[in-house]
Amino acid sequence: MNSSRPRNLLKEALGIFPASARIYQSLQPAVVPAGAYAVPQLEERLPGWISAMRFIEPWQPEEQRKRILLVGSLKWWLEYGILLGLMLESGGHRVDLAYLPYRDWTSPVTRFDALRGAHYLERRLSSLRLPLGLRSLIAGSPDHLDRELEMEMEAQARLDVQYTMQREAIDIQADREDAALYRLRLARNRLAAASTYELLRRHDYDVVVIPNGSILEFGAIYRTVRHLGVDSTTYEFGEQRERLWLAQNGEVMRQDTSDLWSAVRDIPLQPQERALIERLFQARRGGQTWEQFKRQWQAGGSEGAQRTRAKLGLEPDRPVILLCTNVVGDSLALNRQVFTDGMADWLARTVALFAELPEYQLVVRVHPGEMLGAGHPSVEIVKDVLPHKPDHVIVVPPESDINTYDLIEMAHLGLVYTTTVGLEMCMHAVPVIAAGATHYKGKGFTDDPQSWEEYEDMLHQRLNQAQGSGLPDRSVEAAWRYAYRFFFDYPFKFPWHLISFWDDVEQNPFESVLEDIEEYIPTLNAFAGMPIDWRARVENVDPVEVPFEG
Repeated sequence: MNSSRPRNLLKEALGIFPASARIYQSLQPAVVPAGAYAVPQLEERLPGWISAMRFIEPWQPEEQRKRILLVGSLKWWLEYGILLGLMLESGGHRVDLAYLPYRDWTSPVTRFDALRGAHYLERRLSSLRLPLGLRSLIAGSPDHLDRELEMEMEAQARLDVQYTMQREAIDIQADREDAALYRLRLARNRLAAASTYELLRRHDYDVVVIPNGSILEFGAIYRTVRHLGVDSTTYEFGEQRERLWLAQNGEVMRQDTSDLWSAVRDIPLQPQERALIERLFQARRGGQTWEQFKRQWQAGGSEGAQRTRAKLGLEPDRPVILLCTNVVGDSLALNRQVFTDGMADWLARTVALFAELPEYQLVVRVHPGEMLGAGHPSVEIVKDVLPHKPDHVIVVPPESDINTYDLIEMAHLGLVYTTTVGLEMCMHAVPVIAAGATHYKGKGFTDDPQSWEEYEDMLHQRLNQAQGSGLPDRSVEAAWRYAYRFFFDYPFKFPWHLISFWDDVEQNPFESVLEDIEEYIPTLNAFAGMPIDWRARVENVDPVEVPFEG
């Protein structure tokens, strides 16, 4: 018999009485409860940060000060959120921290231990005199959710399973692992939603600040905030140091650049801006990191189209169609379907279509990110559809040293779901059909079908064009403008990145940042829900002075 089962049953019973968890935890306050986490680095730094705030005059005019609810869940987001909250509080805003006690998003935790974890964090942070209000998000009653929110939580739980398992095809009925994870995620999301709902009903917040906003409790909280009509700001981090993405009243992972592009699409690039974006893409093609962009985009350097064609056995007289995948289950691709069931379905149906078109050569470039793990690898998706793959369908696996930019050089047409490679192909005059809801879709330089029939029609129209026919100059120029705006104007300046948070804090101490707060006020204003003037942001930045940290 499992010896932990009686103990867990007892904990579940005790969890009905929240006071029991508080009393139990108060008897051993230094013990980290099961499923919770400690924050020793935060505890060490927090007194100094709080002390530094005493010497700063609030910079926000009184009439613009907001009441803000800031969400922190999982250790790394809680640590980051507290420092962000202190910056907003220093400006004169009133900030409450809504927190969750879970160490991860997949391990079961009894109600009793979850309450203990919440009390543990509350006690540790209160003892350090954290000047933010503390609001636990495990105090609500899920039974009170209305039907609309219940359906939202079910959809969120399914998305969480896809994200965690890194595959779009899940079976929450027959697959035991999928079903168990779905039940756990649904319970957690319902509790977070109910707690958020009750908190927003009791308190009049101007804006709720949420990490990510698309997955796990972050998605559940965002959906609840949206359901109640309360303003929100979601934020995330990309590949750049000292930059972050944020979205007001939207999911930041959707990277909605519509307002930015509407405001600045008519502004031509200055020579310095053109030089910067060209240098960035030279680095991407060469498999190098560059300036504050810290990701290495290619495993191998460029060898040129001719050598790459020979390595893959491609015939020079047959058009090359380049299909670039996303990582199945990645949060930048999940729930981005337009007319298919997802990225995997689009990939499978497209390769099946091309299997019947031997006059063309389809090259499937699998996203290198799949080397980090994929629950449903793209190579297997193709193999499942084409167990006897014809020679004119070529799959370049994620670990290949084939340079994607050499493939772009020889491509007659590009097919993408949401990957940024689609934008880059347009910059090189290659026509692109975008099948997923990507941020550059509808910006004037891609083909954007809304149904599978439209997709096939557009595909055949492009295939029937003469080999070497490219995008018109105006579309290519629009793609270059958009790329610059997306990489250099869309991100907001901020001193710390989530991935390298403690290293960044060491390099840019909170105390020093407060002394030079002026450069971060536009970002903090955007966090607080103040309108973003995208045109002013673009016109007020001298591209020569765009900072790049080596």
